[in-house]
Amino acid sequence: MLYVDFSMLPPDWLSSMNAASIERLDVSQAVGVVISARRAICRMQAVQARAIAQVSRARGGARWVADELAPELRLSRETTATRVALAKALVSRMPCLLAAMTEGELDIEKARQAFDGVAVLSDELARQADEILADRIGEKNPSNWRKTVTRVVASLDPEGQRARAEARRKQRRVELHHEPDAMASLWAYLPVEIATAVYARIDMLARKLRGGDETRTMDQLRADVLAELLLGKGWEGLAAQVFIHIPLDTALGIRDDGCELVGHGPIPGEIGRQLMNQPGSVWRKVLTDPVSGTVRDIGRKRYRPPADLAELVRVRDRTCRAPGCNRPAQRCDADHCTAWSDNGDTCEHNLCCLCRHHHRLKDEPGWAFEFDPRTADLTVTTPTGRTYTTRPEPLLDPPPSPKTADEPPPF
Repeated sequence: MLYVDFSMLPPDWLSSMNAASIERLDVSQAVGVVISARRAICRMQAVQARAIAQVSRARGGARWVADELAPELRLSRETTATRVALAKALVSRMPCLLAAMTEGELDIEKARQAFDGVAVLSDELARQADEILADRIGEKNPSNWRKTVTRVVASLDPEGQRARAEARRKQRRVELHHEPDAMASLWAYLPVEIATAVYARIDMLARKLRGGDETRTMDQLRADVLAELLLGKGWEGLAAQVFIHIPLDTALGIRDDGCELVGHGPIPGEIGRQLMNQPGSVWRKVLTDPVSGTVRDIGRKRYRPPADLAELVRVRDRTCRAPGCNRPAQRCDADHCTAWSDNGDTCEHNLCCLCRHHHRLKDEPGWAFEFDPRTADLTVTTPTGRTYTTRPEPLLDPPPSPKTADEPPPF
């Protein structure tokens, strides 16, 4: 199959493409244009950010810079003010991420997510976060990128994370927003473990109602279940599960990082300890590779009967392994990478979690899913021949590489 390297074309080739020229492309070439356009947009957003920062610098950081630029950006003054602050931060506090934008690897929305995340850090820690994040951009979608930013900020400032979480919990609330066409939104701001448990229970009950003559969609079922729960109609005695991972030394209070709520990301160790010590909590020993942090085994001794192999795979993967999918592993299939019908073994090295949609996608023409049993990497190949690889996030960040002999000792 012939691929076009669009990066070798003249710089103005993209702007010269019109509807007729695009319609003449085959599928592979059209995907190439999609990729090239994305990279070009990132580069132009970097140029715009530098220019916005220059305007602010030339105006001496005047507050009315947003008023000057808002009409040109076709944005509100408030949104423009945020864009000005982001541009200034990219130039001064996040130069590595700005360089990634210039290289076409990071767009302005993901830059804004990083900006929001590192805003709580000092300049020194922000620059450390900038260097780390620039190495972790990869092919992450906004949700995965948010989790990465959260994880990096938490690792650099665990005490700050604990204090911020404590303050946020005092802001929990419920709001009612009236909407058009006789509808309304009921909005709740809750601690993550409570919100996760609430949604898990609603989803579990909604799935029980599927099948038979039921004509409601899953969204409609979840909405109806929520209303019935709040209005006190049935469902007593049914509970949902929330899964957290917490290192032993964090569980013992020796450290305060490394704790993660599945589907959300890092949480303060203090909150993790509160959850694990609640009545009815079930503890499970998880063994990780000392170098990579990847899950290798789960203990068989627990306070309830042992789970099967599928649970080990779900603990290791934590979410659907398809690129860009964040469905929690507990709601995914433990899929045979080499099919059972093709003599595929039912073992850790031949199982990975895929949601039902991506499980079915494997069987579509032109798609290929390849699993590396050594690293647990999953490589997905699309019908145009492009590949995307995912690896389970380690439960713990790997330890730093030992210093070489020729490096000077610390002061």
